[in-house]
Amino acid sequence: MERHIYGVSELNNLVKAVLESVPEFGNVCVRGEISNYKLYPSGHHYFTLKDAEGALRCVMFKGQALRLRFRPENGMKVLAVGRVSVFPRDGAYQLYCDALSPDGVGDLHVAFEQLKEKLWKEGLFDEAHKKPLPEYPETIAIITSSAGAAVHDMIRILRRRYPLAKVKLLPVRVQGAEAPPEIVGALRYANRHRVADLIITGRGGGSIEDLWAFNDERVARAIYDSEIPVISAVGHEPDVTIADFVADVRAATPSHAAELATPDQAELLERLQSQRLHMLRSQAKRLELLRRRLTELTGKRVLTDPMAAVQDKRLLLDHVQKDLCHAALARLAAPRKELAALAASLDAMSPLKVLGRGFALVTNNEGKPLRRTEDAPVGSQIAARLSNGRLVCRVEESITEEEPS
Repeated sequence: MERHIYGVSELNNLVKAVLESVPEFGNVCVRGEISNYKLYPSGHHYFTLKDAEGALRCVMFKGQALRLRFRPENGMKVLAVGRVSVFPRDGAYQLYCDALSPDGVGDLHVAFEQLKEKLWKEGLFDEAHKKPLPEYPETIAIITSSAGAAVHDMIRILRRRYPLAKVKLLPVRVQGAEAPPEIVGALRYANRHRVADLIITGRGGGSIEDLWAFNDERVARAIYDSEIPVISAVGHEPDVTIADFVADVRAATPSHAAELATPDQAELLERLQSQRLHMLRSQAKRLELLRRRLTELTGKRVLTDPMAAVQDKRLLLDHVQKDLCHAALARLAAPRKELAALAASLDAMSPLKVLGRGFALVTNNEGKPLRRTEDAPVGSQIAARLSNGRLVCRVEESITEEEPS
């Protein structure tokens, strides 16, 4: 019997048909560690699953990969579900994955941690970016489902605590594939049209799958980009979502969000009443002080006798005038004394004093004093000045004496 000779492609196709004919190979689950992971531009994922003793080539096409909720990474332990077959061109058998999930933990948990780490590294959780809530909001926008109990609880609490605030509901779906785009659209609409000065977004409790819309990266970035402060109110107190990390304030529950968003009118009224009493007491105390001051002023002499101050100033002026006179006299006394002494000295040197002692002042007809006999020739007329008058004389004889040497 002649042996059949196979072509390479023919043999590969035969092996492929044999493998695909085994039912167990049509839906197999394999545990292993991812290595050589590559994501091609086509959207197909190629990687190898390995354990301590072997390796298995795997491929996940774009259609199945779009259902992944986490990002596969090298070194990650996973469970891969799919069919075993052969790619005829290479002649190597591989696992065509229909589903992939982390081994030991859920894929949603892994996706949550991966997105959390990614956004944290980008700075979306930084405290410096978080905006303060308005102390007295005028309008509050609630982005949540209009059919859930959470929205009714929030509206009831807001009306009870602070009825002055207007509440606007922007209804969206909060569960399912359509929820993230609707939440993002509502956040952008609220900011574009400035419909409120505070936003509350969230929903009531549920499983991690129910809350997954608030773990969506698009929702997280829309909250981060919001210019209006955002309170995240998702689920119950133990529930934590990515939206909680990005929001300006995280509320444990939707009801808690309503309490964080507004002041309590009862506390405000109590505070206003306290301030009113404080103002009344302060004004009463101020009026009492002014009344006492007025009483003191009414007893002042300046009010009971307005001219008294003028009289006091007049007396003071008299004293000042007297002091000035005394000072002026004292200032003139020394010069007067000096003047008297000088006058006495001058009087002592006066020629009239000499005349009083028997001397005479002799002058010619022109009134010039005669000092020598030659100045008055014999027969000339002269005058002699005495202490009490003048004598007019004629020179009868001139006798010249020798001057002492």
